Order: sequence, then C-alpha cells, then structure tokens
Amino acid sequence: MHSKPTEEVALRILTQIALALASLAIFAVSSANGAELTPHRAEYKVKISILSGQLNTELRATESGYVATHVIKPKGIAKLHGGEMRVRSEFAPAADGVRPVSFHEIDTIGGDPETRIHFDWTTNQASGTVGDEEVLLQLDGIAHDNVSIQYELMHDLLNGGPNATYVLFDVDKMRIANVRNVGTREIKTKAGTYEAVGIQHQKEGSSRLTTLWCAAELDYLPIVIEQHRDGKLNFRATLTDYSPI
Repeated sequence: MHSKPTEEVALRILTQIALALASLAIFAVSSANGAELTPHRAEYKVKISILSGQLNTELRATESGYVATHVIKPKGIAKLHGGEMRVRSEFAPAADGVRPVSFHEIDTIGGDPETRIHFDWTTNQASGTVGDEEVLLQLDGIAHDNVSIQYELMHDLLNGGPNATYVLFDVDKMRIANVRNVGTREIKTKAGTYEAVGIQHQKEGSSRLTTLWCAAELDYLPIVIEQHRDGKLNFRATLTDYSPI
C-alpha cells in the first residue's frame, strides 16, 4: 500500500513533469515538402494523484521559422500554491526535421532558476544562463531541447518512423534518449475518439519513461501523455481542445 503524495511533493512532481508536458506541442508536417508546421492552439487536462492542472500550447510562424509557447498552471488544491510554468522555444526547419534556435523557461511553481539557452549552428555551441550560472556546451551534430525533440519525433513519425536514439541538450551535458514504438490503441478524449500509436522515450540513466499516444488522423498529434517513474504511472495529460490558427 503506497501513500498519496503530500501537496508539497505532488507540486514538485508537477513541476518536474511540466517540461515533458510543455514539450508536447502539436503540429502537422508535410512529408512531401519536409517539415512544414501548422500554427495551432491546444489544451490538455493534467492529472497527478489528487492534484490537477492545465496545459495551454500555441505555435506561431515567424520570419525564420516557428515559436512555440506553452504554459502550465495548477488547478484545484494545487492552485492554492500559485505560480505557473512558461516555456518558449524557437526553432527552424532543417533538411531532415527541425533544429532549435533558443529556449527560455520560467518556473514560478517550483521556483527553479530561469533558463535561457541560445543554439549557434555556425559555431556548434549552446550557450546561455541557468539562474546566475553561465552555460556553454559544444554540440556534435543536432541536439534538441525539451520542446524541439517532440517536433522532431513527430516529423520522423510522419516520414516513416522515429529513429532509435536522439541527442538531448540537458544544461550540463548531452544525453541520449532512446525511442520505441509500443503499438496502437483506440483512445477516447474530450476532443474526440482516435486510433493512436504509442511512442515512448527515455533518457539514458533516467527513471522517467514518457509515452506519447499520437493520432494519425491529427497528423500524429499527441492526444494523451503518460509518464511512468520506476514502473509506476504518476502522471497523465489528455487533450481537451485543438484548433489550427
């Protein structure tokens, strides 16, 4: 028998998985023309133990590519704690998918330090700040932040399937994420009922396993996000609304 997490612990878990949520931006890609993203708005209902939250996402086109903004807010009991988590990721089309340009995260739920990262593909460096600490890493090929990796995954899924591994930028070093297809199933959401394929990804050395249930009917939009830790389901987010803009 496992006890329910306290409000403080649950709020910390909510903050920890917020990036996983915020990174699940919805997009459409034209396989004939490479990465062609569709501007959109979407909303997810978040549930973790007795706590709940809401994730709002928006993707807009810019002169040089795209910018995705994602905001997660606690609801119910968790709302008493206050705060929100806001992530902004700018990225550009690449020959084989997308590549990050900048990443900015502000977390007033858990009080984590503000993060600003810039990716320079002429020098192959990622630089910026995490709180008062400066960050500088050399990049060896394409590396993704926590948002752009999901766009890359969906692009590859639409074009024959994701790779087995991807490189992720994780502030202090690069990490390998292992990816696999876990089959299909029919899923009912507030936004509709869809046949979805399950794509799992996990960083090497991490106990967190994230599964994206992506609907082919919606250009592989993630309609359900599940996260397991040490084999136990501790988080679930479900699509409630989606609209192109």
